[in-house]
Amino acid sequence: MIYSINYDLNHPGQNYSELHDAIKSCGAWWHYLDSHWLVDTNLTAKGIWEKLSPHADKNDNFLIVGISRDYSGWLPQKAWDWINSRTNKMAA
Repeated sequence: MIYSINYDLNHPGQNYSELHDAIKSCGAWWHYLDSHWLVDTNLTAKGIWEKLSPHADKNDNFLIVGISRDYSGWLPQKAWDWINSRTNKMAA
């Protein structure tokens, strides 16, 4: 399933490279928007959070949501190709 990982990192000057590595370790990923990642994974939203939370500060905000086939927006074609190739495998 594809999950949307959205966050506000509220600690100025913090190095979040370990958080980004943790996101990448969840599965195939796409990162085009600054505070948003898409991850194609077998993990649940809770499972993703368990991998990410050790790398987040207590004042950061996160939202991890599963993606359905109902989506829209304005992204580069490479992003839509990535999304479409994975959502086509999802059950109707």
